[in-house]
Amino acid sequence: MSRPQSAGGLAPARETRKETIASRISGQLREAILRGALEPGQRINLDLIRGTFQVSLSPLREAMSRLVSDGLVQFEDQRGYRVTPVSASNLEEVTRLRMDLESLALRYSIEAGDIDWESDVVGALHRLNRIGRDAARPESVEAWEAAHAGFHLQLIRGCGMPLLLHFCTVLHNLNDRYRRIFLTSNPGDRSVRDEHQAIADAAVGRRADEACELLRRHIERTGANVRMKLAPVLAEAVAAHAG
Repeated sequence: MSRPQSAGGLAPARETRKETIASRISGQLREAILRGALEPGQRINLDLIRGTFQVSLSPLREAMSRLVSDGLVQFEDQRGYRVTPVSASNLEEVTRLRMDLESLALRYSIEAGDIDWESDVVGALHRLNRIGRDAARPESVEAWEAAHAGFHLQLIRGCGMPLLLHFCTVLHNLNDRYRRIFLTSNPGDRSVRDEHQAIADAAVGRRADEACELLRRHIERTGANVRMKLAPVLAEAVAAHAG
């Protein structure tokens, strides 16, 4: 039997016992949106996705609902689903919220985190630094992105607040969508590795004010880099979808 046609660079993966069908679909669609395989504003063809994953409509709708709640997909009456468009105002809001909430979660983590949290932060940074990111090798980029998200999550995981962690994760994904789509081949001239190291050192050293300020600057610089270098692209995208 031939492999079903894929949607937006998606390929069905084997389901494990630990993940439901809806989780598998939403996870792969989320990754496709974050890396730009499903482009901002693109209509999502549910029939094509059903064929790709060979699933019924029920788990597919559940997966789409999760992506809507994460802000990555929009639903419009009579028109269906589409990938959430990009805009300068949305990037600004996401950046500011992420600065506030992620630094708050980091402060709580520094206050409450134990030695295991410290070890996890150091381990996540080491794992991230060991991965070489080469635009010519997509698998290396995906590995780096997973490790990068893992590092930022480990920084704040010690806060012990599930709702706060959820909000931070949603904002991180929204922020990463801009960075990954628009800065893949234009990462800027910052030493992100040094910034990560400084944040981790201050965090495990329990220097809360320093760590939170470094994290805020790190997030702010990323947002500013995207806005500065890609303002024409964002403006063009907004104008196209407004028409």
